[in-house]
Amino acid sequence: MSYERSCITPPYLQKGDKIAITCPAKKLPIPMTDAVALLTSWGLEVVLGDTVNAEYYQFAGDDNFRAADLQRFINDDSIKAIICARGGYGTIRMVDLVDFSALAQNPKWLVGFSDITLLHSHVINNYGLACIHGQMPLNIPDASKYSLETLKMALFGEQLSYRIGANTMNRAGQAKGVLVGGNLSLMVAVSGSVSDVAYGGKILFLEDVGEYLYAADRMLRCLKRAGKLKSLSGLIIGGFTDMKDNDIPFGQTLPELVLDVVADYDYPVCFDFPAGHIPNNCSLILGRTVNLDVSAGGAHIYYDIQTKL
Repeated sequence: MSYERSCITPPYLQKGDKIAITCPAKKLPIPMTDAVALLTSWGLEVVLGDTVNAEYYQFAGDDNFRAADLQRFINDDSIKAIICARGGYGTIRMVDLVDFSALAQNPKWLVGFSDITLLHSHVINNYGLACIHGQMPLNIPDASKYSLETLKMALFGEQLSYRIGANTMNRAGQAKGVLVGGNLSLMVAVSGSVSDVAYGGKILFLEDVGEYLYAADRMLRCLKRAGKLKSLSGLIIGGFTDMKDNDIPFGQTLPELVLDVVADYDYPVCFDFPAGHIPNNCSLILGRTVNLDVSAGGAHIYYDIQTKL
């Protein structure tokens, strides 16, 4: 099942709501003190999952343990949002052990980025449920104040609107479509699986970290060869941080290789959106219709005002 229109928007949070922190991938190196303090200051009650203090080699417990922790919060109707503590690696090992069907009757926010792209893609494709690409508890100590404000805005139903400065690599145009995407590596990893989203007519957002330029080029060309980039409405490129090159240079920068891959298409392309593995990781609602307006003066990415549920 794939969703061509905006997904179901879970109820926005209100003060007094209960939210959960769980860790579906890599184990945590620090306690959740800063995250609990921040979320509590927003008037929320925070429940910590068992995975927060667990470890199994590099993971926050074995696959069954991490799946059970997420399942507990999916099934608990008193939990209004599930925030993933961190990414890393491991979500793909446990996602098929989780029954997400309770979200169809009791939608709730799933929050995170990086490895959590897999969960976002999975619930968008299978349950038509919007979710939040945004800061995670592990990153809160280093996060910009503004990025945390956008997370609060997304959770509490305030309108998100971003104006991005001019970039000579941008490709001008206007587009409107359901926003999908996240981490490029994970979008390629789910390709062809039950967690893969439909790309046609969508606006695609991509970010990544620590990849070689040739690897980013290869992954984008994999998506292109699979026909996924052909019918987009627009493309938003976020942070591609700590990119690496070989001793023999690849020969293209990240923006250059992106534009080379999508040269056959005419939709707008925006670079430097502040989201990804950066301190100013601003929140995006995946599964919601977003507007993209790219011109010589910069770019405007914004959601239409939606009545709070």
